[in-house]
Amino acid sequence: MATFSALGIRKEYIEALKELGIKTPSEIQEKTIPILLNSKTDFIGLAQTGTGKTAAFGLPILHSINPALPYTQALILAPTRELVQQIKKQLFKFTKYTDDKIFVEGVYGGEKIVIQMKSLKRTTHIIVATPGRLLDLIERGEVDLKKISTLVLDEADEMLSMGFKQDLNRILKFTSGSRNTWLFSATMPEEILKIIKTYMAANTPKVAVNKKDLVNVNITHQYIKTEVKDKVNL
Repeated sequence: MATFSALGIRKEYIEALKELGIKTPSEIQEKTIPILLNSKTDFIGLAQTGTGKTAAFGLPILHSINPALPYTQALILAPTRELVQQIKKQLFKFTKYTDDKIFVEGVYGGEKIVIQMKSLKRTTHIIVATPGRLLDLIERGEVDLKKISTLVLDEADEMLSMGFKQDLNRILKFTSGSRNTWLFSATMPEEILKIIKTYMAANTPKVAVNKKDLVNVNITHQYIKTEVKDKVNL
């Protein structure tokens, strides 16, 4: 059985993972982390929610960040406010034992944009964002993506199903052509294939995880329609 140490994860991150109860890599982590740690490449991961993909892309991103550089080095796009908050929280927990602070900001709708603008004026190494709010901030001159080296599209099929296709295309054009794009999706519809063909290398490595390999097999989904003011923090 593989270990995080064997995959190349540094000891300070392994310590944080143990504290979170994550002792051995899931399949997506075992297959993905060595690729993303050891080469500058685009990447496609076919994996559902519950497979451990946040750590699969999050840990390599954290390893790639140079805390001494004050600009944004990585961007993670996700379809919903809740997923943005979840990813940001996970990255924060992973960095508990790092010597140098890595700063992560989450931007999404449903919160006053001026609050997020103020937060982004501080050093921000990683931005986790929903597409619509990020575009708003870019157009206001509050976010510069020219120097990012890594772009993650998490739950890309969900972003497209929610109508973010044009937003994604516009955001990608604001980034440098030298960036690496890591795309994670549960399905591979035609629109995803178009994004891959347009913005990713032809020989992009691909990893797929079966449904039977879900880390959290007892997840159920429910939704309640409510106003933003009536939402509670989880």
